[in-house]
Amino acid sequence: MAAQINLDTARDFAIEQFAAKEPHSMAANALVVFNEQENFFDVPFLGGTYRVFHPTGEVTRVDTSVDVPLVVRIILLHYLAQAGPDALSGTRIAYQSLPTGFIYVEPFTNRAIRPLVKIFGDHPDKLKEVGQQLGGKIVKLGDLAVEVPVLPKIPITFVLWLGDDEFPASGNVLFDGTAGSHLHTEDYALIPGLVLWEMKRMAGL
Repeated sequence: MAAQINLDTARDFAIEQFAAKEPHSMAANALVVFNEQENFFDVPFLGGTYRVFHPTGEVTRVDTSVDVPLVVRIILLHYLAQAGPDALSGTRIAYQSLPTGFIYVEPFTNRAIRPLVKIFGDHPDKLKEVGQQLGGKIVKLGDLAVEVPVLPKIPITFVLWLGDDEFPASGNVLFDGTAGSHLHTEDYALIPGLVLWEMKRMAGL
């Protein structure tokens, strides 16, 4: 119950921030399309297209009538309201390099890095396969790494080092060097988990 109350409060605050912003500026910063006639943004997220209405903050998914999970609605509202003008740098940083990220390294590890290794440590080909299905690309890091374009300015790189007889598999989750300009650090603690569970579903694991 407390978690639901916290999410409801976060949603209400996110809508307030979103409604106060000028939509054309948001569209330009977030690299998304704004429909002036019907006042909505089309936002690509995790292989789907989500329609976010301004100023109400209503969110629907274009290709299905299924309700959009509250945490996804909050992430999309945060992204539209907070994305800055900085272009992607092409460099990659760890979570602890985000503003105040060093404080939350353990929760992030539990939510993102350990699930990555648990789900895909023995199935690296599945990570490659579903990452590419989501529009991702293979990059030269670790034994296998895939960069997934979760949102237009939020690529996330999932890195695996495969295990052997001496060492277990390990991993890391990296963000673009401009990540702190587009979302708060707390959002980056949540998003990789959403991506991983979607990839797990796609992989049938």
